[in-house]
Amino acid sequence: MFLYCDLAALVLVLTFYRQAHAGKIIGGHEAAAHSRPYMALVTLQYDNGKPEFCGGVLVSEYFVITAAHCKAKSYEVCLGMHRYGKNSSCLSVEQDFPHQEYNNGNHTNDIMLLKFPTKAIFNKNVQPIVLADMGDNKLPKKCVVAGWGATRKDDETMSLKLKEVNVTLTHDPLCSEKNEYCSKGEEGPAQGDSGGPLVCEDGKAFGVISANSPALKLTKYTKIPYYREWIDEIMKQN
Repeated sequence: MFLYCDLAALVLVLTFYRQAHAGKIIGGHEAAAHSRPYMALVTLQYDNGKPEFCGGVLVSEYFVITAAHCKAKSYEVCLGMHRYGKNSSCLSVEQDFPHQEYNNGNHTNDIMLLKFPTKAIFNKNVQPIVLADMGDNKLPKKCVVAGWGATRKDDETMSLKLKEVNVTLTHDPLCSEKNEYCSKGEEGPAQGDSGGPLVCEDGKAFGVISANSPALKLTKYTKIPYYREWIDEIMKQN
């Protein structure tokens, strides 16, 4: 799943209006097998019965973080996967926790936690990531995003292997909200990568992939340091 914004709607804020669903990393390369053991593929089920996909990031034995616009009727989360459908451990989701102030109109607060009914089993291919906190609130310089799917804009066929690409965060005036990061350029995440992590300095998760403006070549990420208190409270209470 991924959200796109219309250039004409950028008078005051980025407005994201269309969702699409086949993972895509543009300009990336294959990740080293199991080098990102925190990566999750989230299969979304809706009433129409057609599965769609988002990315996710493992943060504890019971929780994965993804984007709030990935909310569905039910979910399956696959961990420890490099090649699609192979050597992965897939878990159901007991409960979802989209941010209570998520706005479906402008897609602010685009973050959600998914809780497993049983513990995820950690091993060399399945490990949680460390989350950035308010002490990491400066703009990171070097970041990477990853996901499964096509590598060209004109081909939405999912890749069988995990792909990754480096991105550079920007101070673009269209990305001025205190709770978001943005990257700019031809390379980066696209359809199907929503909810996956923006991983930066020291290997921490700094953001959650949220939305994209192809016309402006701008990608938006929900800023994890801004939401650390909310994330920690959800996990503590549940």
